[in-house]
Amino acid sequence: MAGQWAQFVAGGLTAGSVYALVALGYSIIFNASRVINFAQGEFVMIGGMSAVSLVATGMPLPLAVAGAVLIAAVVALLLEKLAVARARRADVVTLIIITIGASIFLRGLAQLVWDKKIHALPPFSGDRPLAILGATVVPQSLWVLGATVAIVAALSWFFGRTLTGKAMLATSHNRLAAQLVGIDVGRVLFASFGLAGALGAIAGVLVAPITFTSYEVGVMLGLKGFAAAMLGGLGSFAGAIVGGLALGLLESLSAGYVSSAYKDVVAFVVMLAVLFLRPRGILGTLQGIRV
Repeated sequence: MAGQWAQFVAGGLTAGSVYALVALGYSIIFNASRVINFAQGEFVMIGGMSAVSLVATGMPLPLAVAGAVLIAAVVALLLEKLAVARARRADVVTLIIITIGASIFLRGLAQLVWDKKIHALPPFSGDRPLAILGATVVPQSLWVLGATVAIVAALSWFFGRTLTGKAMLATSHNRLAAQLVGIDVGRVLFASFGLAGALGAIAGVLVAPITFTSYEVGVMLGLKGFAAAMLGGLGSFAGAIVGGLALGLLESLSAGYVSSAYKDVVAFVVMLAVLFLRPRGILGTLQGIRV
């Protein structure tokens, strides 16, 4: 029984780490613009599919992963420059609709660039299972957990030690005050999209060896990342991590002890429960925007 529990927890933490990375992307863009970017899941798809394509050309896996993250970041920057920036003075609902349209466009473009098949990315360090605390874990799960911890530490340093990171934090707290002290809010939003795109791509390449990837993988991961951001508190970086891990554990435990048929329903139940009972989430500090 203890081994079974450990197995469910290990699976939940792995999935939750991926959701947390996607949720961080939502929170970063929301803090910079108060806009919910529903194209965030497509950055996950672009990262995974780009890595698969680059590996297929014979490129070493580390370079393929770095290239995939760069490609997704560039796509995110282009989305901000060509779509969001041009409608910056529009209301929030219009901007959200733009990101939904961008998501549909990117998904259709992915079908043309790649195909509709399911693809697998080679695991980073083999696929021989490891026995840890009674659970059987594939090495790729450890890569997911380790990379998430490293990224959280890197983001903490970035926001606390760099001028760009501090500018993003200042903009998130008070956009007008940030403008008054000379912060270019437009550049902050531009950088936020690039960072969110990179985070989504990292999530995509980390999970691709476990769950595989395809042109439509970003839809569900994007929705679950949004549910995690809502659960933790949209706009809270700590909340994104807590929400992602909590959602992953809830999914895994419900699939193990109730039924795997309801696994994907958990995210939507959580989202509705948060909206009804605690709209600001577990650690949310920002006022929500009704759309």
